[in-house]
Amino acid sequence: MTKLTNKRLTRTQQSLAARLRRKTESKNSDGDSESPELSSPRRITYPLDSGGAPNSPILVGFTEYGWATNLAPDTSETSPRAAGRSFHVALFFLVLVVLLMAGFLHVDVEMFTPLLRIKAQDSSRDSTPVTNIMFLKTHKTASSTMLNILYRFSESHNLSVALPKGSMFHLGYPWLFVARYVEGMEQNGPQDHHFNVMCNHLRFNFPEVQKVMPNDTFYLSILRNPVSQLESSFIYYKRYSPAFQKVKTLDQFLADPWKYYNVSVGLKNAYARNNMWFDFGFDNNAQAEEGYVRRCLSEVERQFQLVLIADYFDESMVLLRRRLRWQLDDVVSFKLNLRSQRTISHLNPESQERAKRWCDLDWQLYQHFNRTFWAQLQAEVSPRQLREELAQLRARRQELTTLCLQDPEPKNTTQIKDQNMLPYQSGDAEILGYNLRQGLDNATLHICQRMAMPELQYMAHLYALQFPDKPPKDIPLPKK
Repeated sequence: MTKLTNKRLTRTQQSLAARLRRKTESKNSDGDSESPELSSPRRITYPLDSGGAPNSPILVGFTEYGWATNLAPDTSETSPRAAGRSFHVALFFLVLVVLLMAGFLHVDVEMFTPLLRIKAQDSSRDSTPVTNIMFLKTHKTASSTMLNILYRFSESHNLSVALPKGSMFHLGYPWLFVARYVEGMEQNGPQDHHFNVMCNHLRFNFPEVQKVMPNDTFYLSILRNPVSQLESSFIYYKRYSPAFQKVKTLDQFLADPWKYYNVSVGLKNAYARNNMWFDFGFDNNAQAEEGYVRRCLSEVERQFQLVLIADYFDESMVLLRRRLRWQLDDVVSFKLNLRSQRTISHLNPESQERAKRWCDLDWQLYQHFNRTFWAQLQAEVSPRQLREELAQLRARRQELTTLCLQDPEPKNTTQIKDQNMLPYQSGDAEILGYNLRQGLDNATLHICQRMAMPELQYMAHLYALQFPDKPPKDIPLPKK
C-alpha cells in the first residue's frame, strides 16, 4: 500500500514539474527569464510536536497555480536572504504571541514592548517646565502644602508671584477676586502686567484673574472629601464663622444645621457650608439642581486643566509633576499647616452622611473631579509606572526628612525653637511645625528652611524680594 502511494505521489510531482518546464520554455521564448519555481520560498519550522521532535521544514510559496506546499524537499542550504526573512517572520509571531498573552493575563505590556513608549516619549520631548501657573487655593484641602511647593518653585526659578497687596494676606477673600487686590496691579493703571504664579487664597473670578496671568497659564486646584474638609473647617474657623460659634461639636451642628446657620449673616458663613464650591466662585447656598450643577462643573472643566485630590496627595504629585514637566524635588514636600491629633474629631457614620447632604454641592464637585482625576492619572501612567514613581517620591521625602529635620514628627508651638518657623494658629486647632537639624551647611539650610517654612512667613519673604521698596508684611506670630 505504501509503495503504491509513493508511486502516485511521484507521478503527481513529475506531472507538475513537466507543466512547469513547458511554462518556462514558453516564457523564455518571449524573453522572460523569471524562474518558474516558488517566488521567494520561505522555510517555516512549526513548533515541536507532541513527541518533542521538530516537525520537518516545509516550503511555502506562490506560483502561477496558487499557494503550493511540499512541492519538493528542501535539501539545499538556506540563503542569507531567506534566513533573514525567516528571522523576521519568527520575530513577528513571537511578538504577537507575547502581546496576546500579556492581554490575556492582564500583564503590563510595556514590560515586553518598549516601542509602545514612543508615544509617551514624543509627548514629553518638550522638557521645558511650565512656569505660568494659577493655583486656586481652596480651604482645608492640603493647599498650604501646595502653596509651599509653588513658592519654592517660583523662588528657585526666579519667577514673579501675584501676592496680596499691602498688609493683606489673602487676595480679597471672601469677596470675589479683582485684579487690584494684587500688589503691582494699579486700579486705574494699565492692565498689561502679568505674573508667572498666582496661588494665594482668593474667590475665583476668571475674567479678573486673566488680567493678572498670561494667556498660556496652566490652571489647577485641589479638592478634599467634603466630610473631612468640613471637620477641619469647623475646628479651624470655630471662632470666626457665626454658624460654628454656638455649638460645641460638629456632630451637634450637623444634627440641626439650620438652627445655627443663617444665610443673611453673609460671607463669614462660607466656611460652614459648601466652602469649596464657594471658592470656585459659585453660590454656596444654591439648590443642587441637576442642570445648575452640570453647568457649573462644565465651567470648571473648561477653565481648569487639572484638579488634584488631597485624599490622594502623593498620586496627585505624580500627575502634577508630569503635567508641569517638573523635577522630582520640585514636588517633594513636608506636610504644612498640620493639626495635632487631639484637635482632630472623628464623626460618627450618621454625622458623615449628614455632612454629605449639608454640603451637597461640595459632594457633587468632589465626586465628579475625583473621577476625572483617576481617569487622567490612568491615561498618563501604567500601574507599574505609578508604583515606581510613588516609591521614588516617598523615598526622596524620607531622605529630605532625615537630612533636614531634627525630628520627623511635627512639633507644637512650645517645642519649636526658631520663632520664624512658628505656624499661624487659628480657632481651636493646634497647628504644628518643625525644628530643623543643627549644623547644616548653607546650601542645605536654604533648601530645608524653605521646605519647612510656614505659609505666612514664606509669603512675607517673597514680598520683600519682589517689592524691596514697600513696607514689609507684619506677620502675626503666635506667642510661645
